[in-house]
Amino acid sequence: MERTDAALLAAAQAGDKDAINELLVRHRARVYRFGLKMCGGEEDAKDVLQETLLAAARNLQTFRGASSVPTWLYTIARSFCIKHHRASKFAPERMESLDGPTGEAANVSDARGGPEDDVARRQVREALTAAIQTLEPMYREVLVLRDVEGLSAAEVGEVTGVTVEAVKSRLHRARAMVRERVAPLLEIGEPGPRAQESTCPDVLALLSQRLEGEISADVCAELESHVRSCERCAARCDALRASLSLCRQAGQEAVPPRIERSVKDALRRFLESPP
Repeated sequence: MERTDAALLAAAQAGDKDAINELLVRHRARVYRFGLKMCGGEEDAKDVLQETLLAAARNLQTFRGASSVPTWLYTIARSFCIKHHRASKFAPERMESLDGPTGEAANVSDARGGPEDDVARRQVREALTAAIQTLEPMYREVLVLRDVEGLSAAEVGEVTGVTVEAVKSRLHRARAMVRERVAPLLEIGEPGPRAQESTCPDVLALLSQRLEGEISADVCAELESHVRSCERCAARCDALRASLSLCRQAGQEAVPPRIERSVKDALRRFLESPP
């Protein structure tokens, strides 16, 4: 039976080096994805991953479990991402593309079928990658942590050092900006402006707030009623849902084998070195 993080942590803090290795390697993909999306390239992401795991191994005795192990690792990784960003003369222009879309957003692309399908999916993934990369870091990190990595808003606040309210405010804006960039390739037709469009609510903000539990049941009902009667708003909501589905799929990306080998070797050498 696989040991829990709590069991591994207890064993690791008691001096079990195998437990240290297992605990940190278990969460390597999370740290790598965060570094990739925040730093923009595989080599920088590899550096962030290696530095994070080694720093965690060195400081494991001081970790008291006030937060989850992944949240603690993201916090360490974030500090290294900030250092890498400051050390770079120029910010990265784009990130590597994301692999393996499935689910709701992929079904939008899959509807066409045929040999063009792979190209269409790749274009959507690259649009998502470019959209995330164009966000300012303060918006990018909350979107990556919440919608890609699946942390709660409270956990994102722990990592970033801001209030839950600030997390949600940044998240709503980040989601809308990503949706705007990705929507043209999602094959969800948005009708032209309607005469009564000026009376439409801000459905994107409301849907995002609904996902965070910020609006009442009455407001939810009003939103659903409006979307059923307004093709334009329905298309906007569909595009936002599809872009969020793509974000969730990006959270399944694994560490490339060559990077995984390099980082595992570095961690093994550290654990085998004399105290």
